[in-house]
Amino acid sequence: MAHILMPLPSRDADPSEVAVSWQILRDRGHRISFATPDGRPAECDALMLHGRGLDPWGWIPGLRRLALVGRLLRARRDAREAHARLRADAAFQRPLRWDQLNSADFDGLLLPGGHRARGMREYLESERLQAVTAAFFAAGKPVGAICHGVLLAARSRRADGRSVLFGRQTTALTWALERKVALLARFTRFWDPHYYRTYLESPGEPRGYMSVQQEVTRALARLDDFLDVPPDAPDYRRKTGGMARDSRDDEGPAFVVRDGHYVSARWPGDVHRFARSYAELVEERESPEIPCDSLNCS
Repeated sequence: MAHILMPLPSRDADPSEVAVSWQILRDRGHRISFATPDGRPAECDALMLHGRGLDPWGWIPGLRRLALVGRLLRARRDAREAHARLRADAAFQRPLRWDQLNSADFDGLLLPGGHRARGMREYLESERLQAVTAAFFAAGKPVGAICHGVLLAARSRRADGRSVLFGRQTTALTWALERKVALLARFTRFWDPHYYRTYLESPGEPRGYMSVQQEVTRALARLDDFLDVPPDAPDYRRKTGGMARDSRDDEGPAFVVRDGHYVSARWPGDVHRFARSYAELVEERESPEIPCDSLNCS
């Protein structure tokens, strides 16, 4: 049984990426500890749970409970059910504080994402979490990152000042997916049109410069080290359309990249395959006859 650390912001982490990952790892016998800035239980992004507020009438008190577009954009039922179970978990209710973390106390690190700026920025910009992430990479321990969690990894620096992802291959939330939901929000959530953009471009910066994909790519050794779904991939349209999500029984829509002891994925639609791939990596690391650092798969 491995002991996995999952740090979270105080609020607005993606419930699918947190709860499904926790459920799959726990079901495989692993122990998960959580950490938040102040040691209080995290609150995941409520809009991604109930979907209310993602429709054009979502700002009207009497109508906001009528979720139509919100039903399509919110977490799937299995993720919502996993989140309900997660909230009853003792470790989730008694998280560590970020300033208490020591990578030596854990066997692996899992970095979930989220997008809502008000909660995610403290997580992405935390020098403490960046240092902890760098320590896991330096120790060769399994690291998994999904969506904006990859951005936290990209901002974490090695002793030479380069990103821990420099020289590695990775994926993350692609600009194509981020742009698609950002454009949709201009109409469906017009009073808060930047809900899906954690960082916005400054005057003079090209569109997408502050997207997850572009910032992560700037941290890599080569542009080609950022991987997206190849055009000839099976289920290409399901993987890239932004509507189909994977499930326990259907990994067709998912895209996951593995490079040594590091696994990455793009968005909540990848989370089942991502969590299983990370669990497999953790289990290989516990088995001395399998040199998983020699593996690179996507």
